[in-house]
Amino acid sequence: MIVIKFGGHAMGEHAQQWMAEIADRFRAGEKFVVVHGGGPAIDAELNLRGIEKKVVNGFRVTTPDVMQVVEMVLTGSVLRSVVRALTAVGLPAVGITGSDSSLLEVRTKDFEKLGLVGEVVKANPRVLNDLLDMGYLPVVSPVANDPSGSALNINADIAAGAIAGALRANQIIFLTDVPGIYSQWPDKSSLISEISVDELKAMSFSDGMVPKVEAAINAIESGASSSRIIDGTSFEAFISALDERGGTWVRK
Repeated sequence: MIVIKFGGHAMGEHAQQWMAEIADRFRAGEKFVVVHGGGPAIDAELNLRGIEKKVVNGFRVTTPDVMQVVEMVLTGSVLRSVVRALTAVGLPAVGITGSDSSLLEVRTKDFEKLGLVGEVVKANPRVLNDLLDMGYLPVVSPVANDPSGSALNINADIAAGAIAGALRANQIIFLTDVPGIYSQWPDKSSLISEISVDELKAMSFSDGMVPKVEAAINAIESGASSSRIIDGTSFEAFISALDERGGTWVRK
């Protein structure tokens, strides 16, 4: 079982290639769950509407107006485009959201600073296991409801980590716009090839690396065997990751 999280930067020229690779391995018996992001698509729609983008420690500040765009883009155009693309290479993809069958139980992370941003309290993988058992490939959009029914924006890295843990995945692969975790970003010589959860916890990070590190740690502490962060714009890096090589490997 492999969980794959990819964002907008990994939806470019190599998207069809890596989807075809998933299809080959799926037909050979491997099981996959895909969790998508979509930051660039959200940014584009916000720009069209004249809504300013704000980010705090790697998390998008989500006002009600921003949340409307996030939900429309992620659970609408992006989710449907991912499902279409996977279906086009022969995969039986089914799109769902974090709200469906209470897949993700969430609460507000820090309303004062972030607004309608959620943190995952618990992942309930039954709907995913049912789909997998029936031979489908689930695609998850990271939007979920809080206990009152309000939609919350869930960072896709965090959502994917929680899902990987709940599924006891062999590996979760984060397709990002960087080759892995850097101990001293942006010093490219500080790329970490392998690190334990305890070692990672002892380090400090900033900006967009924060959710990735949190998600990698959470996935393993929740039950996944390992996490790997790779350059999602490189098809070669993706192939290596499927074979448990390359990027930054986070282990217990």
